[in-house]
Amino acid sequence: MKILIAEDDLTTRTIMSAVVTHWGFESIEAEDGEVAWQILKAEDPPRLLLLDWEMPNLDGIALCHRIRLNECSDPPYIILLTARQEKGDIVKGLESGANDYVSKPFDNMELQARVNVGRRMLEMQEDLNNVKEALAFQADHDELTGLLNRRAIMKILDKEVARAKRQPHMLCVGLCDIDHFKSINDTYGHQMGDAILKGVAQRFLETLRPYDEVGRYGGEEFLILLSTDDDQALMLFERLRNVIAEKPFVVGNVSLKVTVSCGVTCFRLPADSRDCDSLFSAADSALYEAKNGGRDRTVIT
Repeated sequence: MKILIAEDDLTTRTIMSAVVTHWGFESIEAEDGEVAWQILKAEDPPRLLLLDWEMPNLDGIALCHRIRLNECSDPPYIILLTARQEKGDIVKGLESGANDYVSKPFDNMELQARVNVGRRMLEMQEDLNNVKEALAFQADHDELTGLLNRRAIMKILDKEVARAKRQPHMLCVGLCDIDHFKSINDTYGHQMGDAILKGVAQRFLETLRPYDEVGRYGGEEFLILLSTDDDQALMLFERLRNVIAEKPFVVGNVSLKVTVSCGVTCFRLPADSRDCDSLFSAADSALYEAKNGGRDRTVIT
C-alpha cells in the first residue's frame, strides 16, 4: 500500500520514509502541502497520508480541508503529525478532516500502531465499496446472462425516448426471441436452456456496437435499443440473427442449432409521438409477425 509523507523537514521525512518502508509500505514523499496536493490529484494516488501540520505553501490543516472538499466514495485516511499538545489544537486538527493524529517527536511503536489502524480502515472501506458495487450490479443485471435486467433496460428505453424527443434522432427498438426455446428445455433440460441463453447473450454483446443497449426482458426475450436509422437497424438485427444461426451452440456432447426471430420498430421524428409502451407494443407485434412468418427472420415496422 502506498503511503504519502508530507513533511517539510528533510531529516524527519527521510527517517519516516525509511521506517514505513521497513513496515512494508511504498513511501511517497512531499516537501510541502502543495506538492502533496499535486500527488493526490494524480492517477492512483496514495490513500494513507501522514501530513505535517506546519508546512510551507499549504499546511496540513489547509490540505485536510482541501482533501475533504473533494470527497469521494474511497476517501484517504489522514494522520496529522503535530508538535502541538493542546486539546484545542487536536480538536481543530480532527475537525479539519484528519482521522487521527500523532504527536511529534513521534514514537515508532505508536506511529506503527496508528498507521496499521489506518490500513485496516482503508481495507474495510475497500471491501465495503466492493460489496456496494456488486449489489448495484445485481440490482440492474440479469443473474444468468449478465445483461441488463428488465427494469434497467426499460428505464433506459424511457430515457432514450425522452432524449429523442428533446434532441431529434433515430431510435430503433427491437425484441429478439429464441425460437422453439420451450422445446429446448423440454428435450434437453433447463441446464441446456440456461447455457443457450448465456450463449445467445454473449453473441449479442460481441456483435452489437459499444453504444447499443441490450437487456434480457424476460424468459427467452431480449430487448435491444439502437440509435440508428431504419436501414442500419435492419442490417444490425439481421447480423444478430445470422450470428446466432450460423454456428451451432455446443454444450457438453450436444451441438444444437439455434435461431432467433426479431421484431423492430423505429421512432421517427417529428411525426412520431409514441411513448415507451407504444414502441414496445409495436416491436412485440413485429416479433409476432416474424414468428408467424416462419421464424428465424427480422420484421421491421
